[in-house]
Amino acid sequence: MISVRDVDLHVGARTLLSGVSFHIGPGDRVGLVGRNGAGKTTLLRALAGQAPYGAGSVTRTGSVGYLAQDPAAADPAVTVTDRILAARGLDVAVRALRAAETALAAAPDPRSVREALAAYARADDAFQARGGYAAQVEAARVAAGLGLPERALEQPAGELSGGQRRRVELARVLFARHDVLLLDEPTNHLDRDSVDWLRSYLASYRGGFVLISHDTGLLADVVNRVFHLDPARAALDVHNTTWAAYLEQRAAADRRRARERANAERKATALRTQADKMRARVATATAARNMDRRAERMLATTEPVRRAEKVARIRLPEPALCGRTPLGAVSLAKAYGDLTVLKGVDLAVDRGSRLVVLGYNGAGKTTLLRLLAGRERPDSGRVVRGHGLRLGYFAQEHDTLDGGATVRENLAAAAPGLTDGEVRGVLGSFLFRGDDADKPAGVLSGGEKTRLALAGLVHSGANVLLLDEPTNNLDPASRDEVLAAVGTYPGAIVMVTHDEGAIDALRPDRVLLLPDGTEDLWSAEYRELVALA
Repeated sequence: MISVRDVDLHVGARTLLSGVSFHIGPGDRVGLVGRNGAGKTTLLRALAGQAPYGAGSVTRTGSVGYLAQDPAAADPAVTVTDRILAARGLDVAVRALRAAETALAAAPDPRSVREALAAYARADDAFQARGGYAAQVEAARVAAGLGLPERALEQPAGELSGGQRRRVELARVLFARHDVLLLDEPTNHLDRDSVDWLRSYLASYRGGFVLISHDTGLLADVVNRVFHLDPARAALDVHNTTWAAYLEQRAAADRRRARERANAERKATALRTQADKMRARVATATAARNMDRRAERMLATTEPVRRAEKVARIRLPEPALCGRTPLGAVSLAKAYGDLTVLKGVDLAVDRGSRLVVLGYNGAGKTTLLRLLAGRERPDSGRVVRGHGLRLGYFAQEHDTLDGGATVRENLAAAAPGLTDGEVRGVLGSFLFRGDDADKPAGVLSGGEKTRLALAGLVHSGANVLLLDEPTNNLDPASRDEVLAAVGTYPGAIVMVTHDEGAIDALRPDRVLLLPDGTEDLWSAEYRELVALA
């Protein structure tokens, strides 16, 4: 389990937490919440032993499983099954068992047979000790629950889409049967059925877990404690209650603070009014000053009303003029090894059109956007760049950002026409203020990377936007800002999303269904496919 005592947590010169203590034991289902950039991911990394902290101690007993927002890349040659089984060392046991079977079949004489039988018995004992065939079945069940098709289990990890790779890492963490799980946005890239499966899994999990999620429905169903990270106070507020009760407590506390503050302000105003009447007379001037001090103390010792958390003012670029069809594709095809992802996709993106791309995970949605953006080359076919095309690309894996460059340097590279002052002004509107501008992009949370990538589009003049899951990792207020910007953008948009709200904001006029490459006019019937895609 995990015990935290008097821990300070810093990012550069900024203090995220000061003197925090808590314990996570069996049955503790913690929802870790706070606005984007508050430090949730940094805290989770510190709990996992992957980020440093200042004073205090973090003690881990038992095994801890950690799912990062951007999981470390697996060996691209390792199969999905081996990657999952490796969480219990079962992949090594399986290979040893297969090698023993091969040696037994090839034994040339009785003595070799006896030796091979002994080696096989040892390999089988090791295999059974790690769970044996029942564990293999369990691994397949977890993979299926998270939406990994059976055909993908023997594929090398390098042939999977980004969404599929993340599902593999989540399956690996769950299959390992850790004592504590640390899950950072585990529902990213999951369809509705997979989210439902994960909800059921977590609801019955016997260990402890800490969950960062902007899926309030998931939090409502599975957590029994809520940790709210307040960056203004560098504090972690611990609520030993359910999500619904936490929301009610928070609303009640806001109402109480508002009443107390209003009462204090009313009394302070009365004191100051009386002091003003007494100030002019020498005999009562001292009493007037004392009244002023009482009014100041009264306000200083009363909690201020909690201000609404700041939200990035997200806007999309004013599109440059372009021809009637700025972007198109003719017979695009792409394969990774033996896996054909796209086969003969034709596409025409007209000026101001709004296209949504749907398909199951691994159908080629992200691959299509990467080909259109010029991030990869097709095996055959071609991308047609029309007159005046200016392309803006938002990648779900944020690989358009340079992790080694600072926030400011990333934006300056995306918008080279801006002065340094203008760059800092844009960053400020996206909630990157002060020292935040000089942080390496690689240390940002998923939500912060999303904001930085969107900031890079603002002055691009793009008239065609390729948006791959633009609402992932965003808190509800920031998500609303993104959707409002999408809804008012006058240029063309090609969007991949699992978010039904994003579809409502986009108001698509056409839909492209992958892997078949079938294009159709949008109709309400297709909306049902969005969360399932």
